[in-house]
Amino acid sequence: MNSRRKFLRDLAGVSAGVGLSALPYDLLAKQDLESLTILHTNDIHCHIDPFPEDNSTYRGRGGLARMAGMINRIKEANDNVLLLDAGDMFQGTPYFNYYKGELILKVMSEMGYDASTIGNHEFDNGLEGIENSIDFANFPFVCSNYDFSNTRLFNVFPEFTVFRKSGIKVGVYGLGIELEGLVSERNYQETIYRDPVKIALEKEDFLKHEKGCDVVICLSHLGLEYTESKISDKLLAAETHHTDLIIGGHTHTFLDAPLELRNADGNRIIVNQAGWGGMALGRIDFIFDRNRNTKEAILTQNSLTDL
Repeated sequence: MNSRRKFLRDLAGVSAGVGLSALPYDLLAKQDLESLTILHTNDIHCHIDPFPEDNSTYRGRGGLARMAGMINRIKEANDNVLLLDAGDMFQGTPYFNYYKGELILKVMSEMGYDASTIGNHEFDNGLEGIENSIDFANFPFVCSNYDFSNTRLFNVFPEFTVFRKSGIKVGVYGLGIELEGLVSERNYQETIYRDPVKIALEKEDFLKHEKGCDVVICLSHLGLEYTESKISDKLLAAETHHTDLIIGGHTHTFLDAPLELRNADGNRIIVNQAGWGGMALGRIDFIFDRNRNTKEAILTQNSLTDL
């Protein structure tokens, strides 16, 4: 506990008077600290442009075109950045009706996304629609609990991926929502849904102990929470041991800032979701002390892209 207090004092000294848009790397180096910035989106639903002026609720808001500028500014100011997505980039605007998945995946690739997972709307044009679109993405779709062995998508999606940023190893796994009752069976065919809690425990243990990851992230399209006893990000968080961050989607939840919850061991786990339609950009900064082999997370407000 004393070590953690000292670490937090060090962070306070480093960041005093400095906005989080740019962490002060000269001071971080003097403190022998290293930073990792996680940016994330979910449920983009092909909103490349802002919502149209005739939209009574979100007029002129959101869209990847505006978000791209925010992301570029953060990347210019910070050395180690990962840009992740929690699924459902398909469906929602005429761009999808006309271009299917091609245009949105080209735009996300141009923006520098590092990884995504699969949402239920990725199945809207069936497995063939996914197959015809996936090559337009130059980033992986990480999917751990959909078994595509008996489908045309066998061996298309990795069950995990590992990134290396300035010596920091980041392991990412992905969880999709149950498709039965949500997606037409003809669209997912023989795709098998595997228990997300069981898979999460397997993947986080593997990434932590076999791959030696410093940060373990779950890209989840399960939804933040439900009134019924349906698996959600909040329930999943309480079952995990080694996952540091759950980036969520599906429920289109606007959180002002990431949630700090407790895992099965009573340790902190961060859960976040950034609305939908490109209207918010989520952010979590991890700071590592190389001397003491410890890490701490700095939580900031999710940024609205129309500001």
